[in-house]
Amino acid sequence: MKALIIAIDGPAAAGKGTLAVALAQHLGLPHLDTGLLYRAVGRLMLLEGRDCEGDDASDVAARLQPSDLKRDDLRLPEVDRAASLVAAQPAVRAALLQRQRDFAAAHGAVMDGRDIGTAVFPDADIKLFVTASAHARAVRRYQQYHGHDPSAAEISQLKAEIEARDHIDSARSVSPLKRAEDAILIETDDLTPDQVLARALDIVARHPKMTAENR
Repeated sequence: MKALIIAIDGPAAAGKGTLAVALAQHLGLPHLDTGLLYRAVGRLMLLEGRDCEGDDASDVAARLQPSDLKRDDLRLPEVDRAASLVAAQPAVRAALLQRQRDFAAAHGAVMDGRDIGTAVFPDADIKLFVTASAHARAVRRYQQYHGHDPSAAEISQLKAEIEARDHIDSARSVSPLKRAEDAILIETDDLTPDQVLARALDIVARHPKMTAENR
């Protein structure tokens, strides 16, 4: 396997994380969920009783430890919001940028987040932008949290929260969520995880590094 760097960006609950894990396993590449970095910063800010919107979180980002990324309380709704708020701070993004680049420098990687293809690795070998409708993402996120289908009211509430997160991520001044010009779009509303993986693998197989390796 060549030292490919694959950037997978997209909004919350679109399926980018599921794809990134499966793709990394299939290709034998390291994987980094960069969203966990911001979730960990947000969680620590909450634990320390600090304001994720008003307080500078760069000192927390600078002292993150590997164990902070393995906490079992990083996928809670309050951490979603905290992560979005601290991710909007330029100093936090600066503190985490080199950590992300160093992860993939030696052996390549599959990295998923919101600015991998635009800011972290603008020269990534392959860029994918994975998205889905807010409704589909709300259903998925509810099922992830609760393990069963939501009611109409629950979908409506979670959809509003997801759309609010999308707005924060897309409107921030530094490294906003957006599709890189050369990123290949994968819309996952009507696709199973296996179908999304198959589509991504087809894209990877056609990359020059892969075709050269197979000659």
